[in-house]
Amino acid sequence: MGARHANEQVRWRPAGLGSRGSGDVRGTLGGCRANVRASSCELRSPAMDPAPPPDASFSLAEVQQRLAAGACWVRCGSRLYDLTGFLRQHPGGEQLLRARAGQDVSADLDGPPHRHSDNARLWLEQYYVGEFQGDPQSSMENETSASAITQKTDQAMEPKLKVVDWDKDLIDWQKPLLWQVGHLGEKYEEWVHQPVTRPIRLFYSDFIESLSKTVWYTVPIIWMPLMLYLSWSHYRTLAQGNVRLFASFTTEYSVAMPKSVFPGLFVMGILFWTLVEYLIHRFLFHMKPPSNSYYLIMLHFVLHGQHHKAPFDESRLVFPPAPASLAMAFFYAMFQLLLPEAVGGTMFAGGLLGYILYDMIHYYLHFGSPHKGSYLYNMKAHHVKHHFAHQKSGFGISSKFWDYLFHTLMPEEPHLKMQ
Repeated sequence: MGARHANEQVRWRPAGLGSRGSGDVRGTLGGCRANVRASSCELRSPAMDPAPPPDASFSLAEVQQRLAAGACWVRCGSRLYDLTGFLRQHPGGEQLLRARAGQDVSADLDGPPHRHSDNARLWLEQYYVGEFQGDPQSSMENETSASAITQKTDQAMEPKLKVVDWDKDLIDWQKPLLWQVGHLGEKYEEWVHQPVTRPIRLFYSDFIESLSKTVWYTVPIIWMPLMLYLSWSHYRTLAQGNVRLFASFTTEYSVAMPKSVFPGLFVMGILFWTLVEYLIHRFLFHMKPPSNSYYLIMLHFVLHGQHHKAPFDESRLVFPPAPASLAMAFFYAMFQLLLPEAVGGTMFAGGLLGYILYDMIHYYLHFGSPHKGSYLYNMKAHHVKHHFAHQKSGFGISSKFWDYLFHTLMPEEPHLKMQ
């Protein structure tokens, strides 16, 4: 967070991106209301940047030079985008973008196989680097290189970027966001679902801010030893042969729980977690806070809204250990209260493994490159659509099972064809 004026344009680089020509992104502090014309690349967005200065233009030779260096530049009309830093995150996989390097992707945005959402088009603007110099049509006719821009420009697809009025920014990106979002009121719902590719800061305190961030490997390092210890401890208790279910209610109809039930109880714990994952994501993380409630908006943003606003902020993709410990304690106490210690503890251990797998899958869906056609490839596409187009459906992260059961699957998209 710099100290520049909110209306001053600055350059920033998301984590993991290289220099200009290999993933540099131009960002801004603040934003305005979004306005997307579905049939073109025209966009106006909060926290999105206006067009670069007029001298930010590139000849065909300059574009080819960057392509030869391994960058992934594409064109939409006369607008050039450097998608090198987005390759790992693209739901269709890295190879799909690599195959379109140097091409006009205007038709691809409208499909087939599917039409890209308005938010996906807003997201594209964050990778805008400049204008294609000269007449794209005549340049293409004279160019035979395989890496050149090969598709003809559809004049109807030519973007006309509107001037952004930075005096109408909804938030000040120089300051922590948590204390500002509550003032957005009825504008919050739209604002939070217009994602940006920059990291965010929540708190003024560096210490509290550090507690709100977590690297992905913290989850298995902290929770795997606890899961293994609980599994071993409660298996030994079951092996003693004196654990009975319902014994606190009746001795006549109590059921013996031998050690052979351990795998079943453990799997039940994993399945229980998948249900908890779905319910929390749907009813807590995606609650719609009242527009007149400053504190409920803040609560929603700190719980999940921050993730939808910055879905590729690596430090905010898994649950921080401190608040996770409180949730763990609650569920462990619940299992111990309702079930015999060994039974409840075994199910809790299974649920804990389910949580670890969930967090690892969630991280991989954002930053991994699964093989096309694989289960994780389909889940990645499913989850990214949840972020960019269907925020009110598709709540399963590790599985779509509960979405099937509770009828919250994303609507099927028709395969549109360009005329």
